[in-house]
Order: sequence, then structure tokens, then C-alpha cells
Amino acid sequence: MFYDQSKAAVLADLKTNRQTGLTSMDAQQRLTTTGKNELPVVPPTPIWLVFLRSFKEPLVIILLLAVTLSLVSGGYDLVQTGDVQHAWSSFYEAIAIMILILINSGLSVWQTANARKSLASLKAMNNHQVAVLRDDNWDKVAANLLVPGDIISVKTGDFIEADVRWLKVSELAVLEAHLTGESLPIAKQVDAVPADTDLGDRKNMGYSGSTVTSGNGYAVVVATGVQTELGKIAGLLKDTPTQLTPIEKTVNGLTRKLMLVAGGIVLFTLLAGTVKTWLTTGSFSFASFAALLSTAIALAVAAIPDALPAVLSIVLTIGATVLSKSNGLIKSLNSVETLGATTFIASDKTGTLTKNEMTVTRFFANGQDFEVEGRGYEPLGEIAPADQLGAAQAFITASILDNEATVAKNEQGSYVPFGNPTDVALVVLGQKAGFERAALLDQSGANDVDILRLFPFDSTRKMMSVVIKQGDQYKVITKGAPDVLLQHADYLAMADQLVPIATGRATFVAKIEAFAAEALRTLAVSERVITADEALHLPMADLEQHLTLLGLAGIIDPPREEVRHSVATLQAAAIKVVMITGDHAKTAQAIAAKLGMLDQTAPAAQVLEGREIDQLSDDELFARVPDVRVYARVSPAHKQRIVRQLQRQGEVVAMTGDGVNDAPALRVADIGVAMGINGTDVTKESADLILMDDKFTTIEHSVEAGRTIFTNIKNFMRHELTTNVAEVLSLLLGLLLITHDIGQVSSNTPTLTALMVLWVNMVSDALPSFALGYDVPEGDLMQVPPRDSQASILADGLLGRVLLRGTVMGAVVFVAFIWSANSGLSVEASQTVAFLTLVFGQLWHVFDARSSKTLFHRNPFSNSKLVMAVAFSAVSSLLVTMSPFFNDVMGTARLSNGVYAMVILLPAVPVLVISGIKAWWLAR
Repeated sequence: MFYDQSKAAVLADLKTNRQTGLTSMDAQQRLTTTGKNELPVVPPTPIWLVFLRSFKEPLVIILLLAVTLSLVSGGYDLVQTGDVQHAWSSFYEAIAIMILILINSGLSVWQTANARKSLASLKAMNNHQVAVLRDDNWDKVAANLLVPGDIISVKTGDFIEADVRWLKVSELAVLEAHLTGESLPIAKQVDAVPADTDLGDRKNMGYSGSTVTSGNGYAVVVATGVQTELGKIAGLLKDTPTQLTPIEKTVNGLTRKLMLVAGGIVLFTLLAGTVKTWLTTGSFSFASFAALLSTAIALAVAAIPDALPAVLSIVLTIGATVLSKSNGLIKSLNSVETLGATTFIASDKTGTLTKNEMTVTRFFANGQDFEVEGRGYEPLGEIAPADQLGAAQAFITASILDNEATVAKNEQGSYVPFGNPTDVALVVLGQKAGFERAALLDQSGANDVDILRLFPFDSTRKMMSVVIKQGDQYKVITKGAPDVLLQHADYLAMADQLVPIATGRATFVAKIEAFAAEALRTLAVSERVITADEALHLPMADLEQHLTLLGLAGIIDPPREEVRHSVATLQAAAIKVVMITGDHAKTAQAIAAKLGMLDQTAPAAQVLEGREIDQLSDDELFARVPDVRVYARVSPAHKQRIVRQLQRQGEVVAMTGDGVNDAPALRVADIGVAMGINGTDVTKESADLILMDDKFTTIEHSVEAGRTIFTNIKNFMRHELTTNVAEVLSLLLGLLLITHDIGQVSSNTPTLTALMVLWVNMVSDALPSFALGYDVPEGDLMQVPPRDSQASILADGLLGRVLLRGTVMGAVVFVAFIWSANSGLSVEASQTVAFLTLVFGQLWHVFDARSSKTLFHRNPFSNSKLVMAVAFSAVSSLLVTMSPFFNDVMGTARLSNGVYAMVILLPAVPVLVISGIKAWWLAR
């Protein structure tokens, strides 16, 4: 395990040499054995396979069956009956349906390729180099070529590219938040630790993906690639099944029902048609069966919303495009809508709810409390009370002298920190007060300060000290944990007086507790005046005694300013927001309280720690999760358990995070949300939604976008299914009620041809449905609870509206067909009248479908794209009845001007009447 072994034992086990490192030959052999230092990347599904998988969709399978039947029917006519015109009509049907299938498949491929391209642009392309000792020489080696046994050197700002055992450290601190969730760096040491030590406490180890925040060190590589702790977490992802999204579950359920309906209708058509033919003619022939087959094909196409896969893909694509303008990158189209059904958002704290920027917000110095404005690394912000700031000068200057961090402005004008985050916070405090460490140490300045000795911070004594010469005076400045410094202090600076610690202890302890209650990390700063001889020769342990406490700093990783408003908005939308973090419970609880995530009447009851989760069975955790709002000190496995138990409760869970430790839970969640800027590649790969700006507010906007998208999907489903009901009913009425020839129309003539039905589904119905994807919400969607993800998309009375309007529309189409036949029009003209009546019926209906009330409640011109789609569908549908080419292909015929006027205006009557009756009913 390496961390419980001595340095010599580790080097012996790895067969390496601390002074010379591995030889190049040995390193190459080990690379061949262990493989490159890379995490396994699951190869993306080939584009051709994405294309082929789209043919597995149930609706597509039905359409493929329709293609087969059309080809069989056409082949029979061509070979057996010699009816070339009918044969080609069947072939045209097959081609048209196949084009629709290919369009749907092409959309799937296009979105998949686009998502991959966008994700690839997010990945860091840097090929990191590591200082490695090989062949008794230090050299730079690509990180992916590291092998176990390599001796490496790291310094401040370096990434740790493999799991390592430290051999020598100098003030080395490493940030491991990506594994532990702990926002503070961990000071490293080289001694062996017990075998049962938790990962976060193995201070003689460094882990792949970590960052050196201060100091430097030498280490031996003990694991690379999948054998690292990072690799083990990534391995958890292999065992995590992909969750079906709510819209996938809804559409799959509806599709299964439609398949049964379509199959039943086709069988009923064949059976009823056979019986009808036998009763009317007393015989049955294959020619009669071929005629029935044409009607059955038309009914099969009519019963299925042929354009549903394509329309659904396009509407979701529209949603993904709109979402991208709000800095949300959707990797999977179906995940767009899932956001709208989200009921629980489980968010990581560090870097998601907070900025991951340690900041001094309060301090106590010389007996005075001070408030510090500003957040982050930018040295802007007032310190109040400003007129008392002089009393805090000793505290502030000591804080930045006993410090090795810096903050510099980069080429983009942003402030970039270097060093321990706590030290950085003190540096920024000094800059806000007008003090710079470099200026204090400038030999040409008036301060005349020299650093004589430095004693780095270590986790054993929990202090850091510097010995300085300031003019003719020598001092030791010590900062560290307040409880430790209290034990080493003799005095407390209060109102320019030195108060004995026995007298001032209660005051100082009260300040520590007050700061801690506000989730502030506390750091005490002290000094001691010493002699020149003591400054140069006194041991560290003796120097760090008899101190005078100068003050106490309260430091916090501040919440993001926009998060509180977003949390309130989400709560108003009946979405619960919970925090899941590896940080301490009190810190997490205080941050959650500031963000409005806790019920202040019982805040403690809403906090659950990882050690408590370990003691709970799945059923016990299941009972707790509805009420918990903060999970603290949790591991990646805990996060997965929490998400799964929330899902058992019927919740739709969105999990956010940026670190590798978040990745498995993101995969388990219904929708995983990763940070695009600070998120790791593993996390982004696991996520469904990537926040390009790392802002929690983008989640709020994404939820609203998801709800809008589902509303639009629901509207177009209502529109599509109403048309399907009308098509099926008009065809069935013709099959069942026309028992003898009417004028030129025989009793076996279907009301509509399959190609007419396809035109309606693909053009005059689908195009307006696409445009519905651009509709804005009818009301404030963030003031209503999330939809029930288990409920049918036809719930809340939608099925009744579909059946009523579809029945009326179908009856009008049938009546128009009968009128045409009785008027002596040809078969083609009668079918054309029915076709245009259906087209304009659904074009009028689309304006009613976009409102949950009536068409009178929405401005028909508020969606310009819908108006253009309706206009195009109307004009193109009229043109296919006037074009000789389409007359031959679709079996349409040119009509008189009076009939054209009738088929345009007559279908509006039932739509306006039904909407008027409903408007009157609602207004009562």
C-alpha cells in the first residue's frame, strides 16, 4: 500500500534508486508492462453505428414494415396485374417513407457529431511535462510516459500526474479537492502512516490530478493510469448504467401503445375489408386483397405519427441551441427535456456553490472587529471601520510577512493566485489595506525588513514562523491554528495594550467560536520580540513560545453571488436543492444557510455526515433523504447511494460537480451537470449538461428551458396525434360505411392515399410542429411544480382533447369526401378534397394546440416561425394538387376555385366553434 511503509521499503519494492532513478531501458520495459499513464477512454460509438441504431426505434420499425408492404404491393401489381401506375404509386410510397426514416437518422447523427465536437473543444489539450530523474539526469518527460519507480520533482503550481509516495518535502501542500472535496490544501510529510488511514489523511502520498499549492518535493511514482486513485474512481463509471430520460420513458410508453393500436387497426382493416368484400360481392380475390392492402398501408401510416422521431429530434435540437446561448452545452438531446422534470438538484459545494477562492471577510485585531468587503483575488474592497485600520497594522503586516504566497495580474487582466489559498487570502487582505510584502521587504524603502529564518508550516505543530529584522528590532512572527497559538501565547494585544493571556483568553476564544459559527476558517497571528542572538540561534520550538496574539482572521470560500437567487427561484418551482460535499459539516451547513437551502427552524436535522451514512442501511437512508439538505464529509460511493435513494423516492435528480470525485454520481443521476471551465475531463465525459460559464444560475435557466421544451413537445404531440386520429377515423369511416360505389368512386377506394397521409404527416403537419419548438412559455413556468415524470404525456385531459378534436376533424374530412363523390368528382379529385380538408383542418388546429386554454388566449402572430411554417405548408399543399408531376405521383387532381375556397375555410369552423365553447366555459 506504500503509505504504511518506510521510504526505503517503498524504493526497494519498486526496484528503483533515489539518487539515479530508473534507466531509460528499465523505464521503457515498465511502460510496455504497465501501459501509458492514461485513463482508459471508452471509444465513442462510431457514427455509422449511431446511424444504424436509429433504425431500432419502434416507430421507425413500423415505418420499415410499411415500406416492405408498399414494395410487396408494388411488386405484385408490376408482375401479376400489370397495373404499372398503381405499382409506381406503391414504390413512391416506399421511397417517401424511407426518406422520412433517413431524415430522422440523419438528425441523430448530426446532433451526436455536434455534441462530440463541442465537448472536444472543452478538453485541455496540454501535454503536461514532468521533471523526472532517469539515468542519473533530470529531464522533462511527457506525463503519459511515467512508470512506477520513476523519481519525480514537483514545485508550486505543478500538477501531480501519477500516484506518488513522498520522499522529501519542503513546505509542500497539495490541493486534493478533486478526490476529497476538501477545499484546503493538505500539508505533506514523508513518514509512514498506519495501514487503516483514510485516503484524505495519507499525508505521505500524492494523487494523480492534484495540484501543488506551495513548497516543493521529491517523490517516487507508485501507480499510473487505471491503478491510481483517480483511475479507480473512473472505473466506477463502467458499472454505472445509463439512465433513460423522462421523455424517453414517456415516448417509449406512448410508442408501444401506438404500435399496438396500429397493429390492431391494420388487422381490423384486413378482416373488416375481407368480410365487407365477401358480403357485397360474394367472393374474394387477391386483387381485392391488394386493394385492402393499400388501405391497410394508409391506415398504418396514419395511425403512427411518422414525423414524431424527426420532430422530436428537431424540437430538442432547437431547445439545445437555445440552451447553448445561456452557456449550457447539452451532450444528449433527450437530456434537454429532463431538466424540466427535475425535482432534486444535488450540488457539490466547492467550486459550484462557492467560488473556491479563500477570502478574509472578518478579522479581529488589537481588540477591534473589522469587516472586509470584496470577494476573490481582486484586491478591491473596503475594510471597515476605515478610521480604525491603523490599529490593525501590526496584525496585517505580520500576516503578509509570515507568508510566501503571491497574487499577480495576468495578460487578460485577471488576478491569479500562487501558493497556499489561506496565505493568498492574507495577501489580498494586505493589498486591500494598502500593504504589499514586496514593498515591506524592499531594502531601498523605509521599512527596512529582512527575513532571517523561515520555519514552514507542518501538520504536527500547525504553525508557520518567520524570523525578521525590522530596523534594529528582531521579531519572530508565527501564524497558525488559534487553539495551538493560545497554548504558546503569554499576551493578547488589546487597545494598544498587552493583556495577559489569562485575562484575554475568554475574549479570544469567544471570537474564535463566533467566526466558526459563521463558517469562517480561523487563523491566528502572533509575534514576539527577541534578541539578535535568539533570532539567529534559538531553536524553532523555543522561538514559538511566549507569543503575543495580534489578532484572528476569519476566512471563507465565499458562495457565488448569483446562487442564492437561483436557489430561491428553484425552490419557488418546487425543486429541492441539496448540497453534497466532502467538506466539514459546520462549514457546509453555514454555507447552505447563507444560500437559503436550510429550514431555519431545524437546520441541524437537515445535515447528514458520511460517517452516519456508513451506519445506515439503504432502507434507512431512503427514509432520510427527503428531508436532508446538506451531506458533509461524503465519498464518491456515498454520493451514488444518495442519488439512488432519491431516485427510489421517485425524484428526478440532477447532480452537479466539477471534480473527479463527482463523476460516478453524475453518471448515476438522471442528468449530470459538469463545470466547463474548472471541471475535470472525466467529469465532463460523465455529464449530460456542461455549464460553459461554471455558473449555478445556468442550471436555473436550463431548468426553465427544459420546462419550456417539454411544454412545446406536449403541444406538438397534441397536434400530431389529433391529425393521426383524424386520418385514421376518415379512413375507417370510408372502409366501414361506404358499401357501394358512389359516382366514380368505388366502395374499395380509401378516403386518402398513403402518400397523401405521408404528405400531411411530413410536411403540412411536421413543419408547423417544428415551429412550435420556438414558442415561448404561455405563463411563468418557474412558479409551478415539476411535471410528474411517471405520468403519460397525454395526462391532464390532453387525451380527451386529442380524441375530441381528432374525431371532429376526421368526420369533416369524411363528409368532404362523400360530398365530392356525390358531386360526381373523380376518385382523384374526391381524395384531393379530403386531403386538402385534412391539411387545412390541422393548419387551423395548430394555433389551438399551442395553448393550454384556447387559441383566443394567444396572439397567433407571436411565433413568426409558426406563421411562416403554416403559410408554406398551405401553399405547398395547394401546389401539389396543381402540379402534373404530383398529380401522377400522389394521385391528386386540380380542383375548381370554389372547391379550393371551401377546403380552406370549412375546416376552420369546428376549430373556432370548439375553442369558442371552451372560452365561454372558462369565462363562466
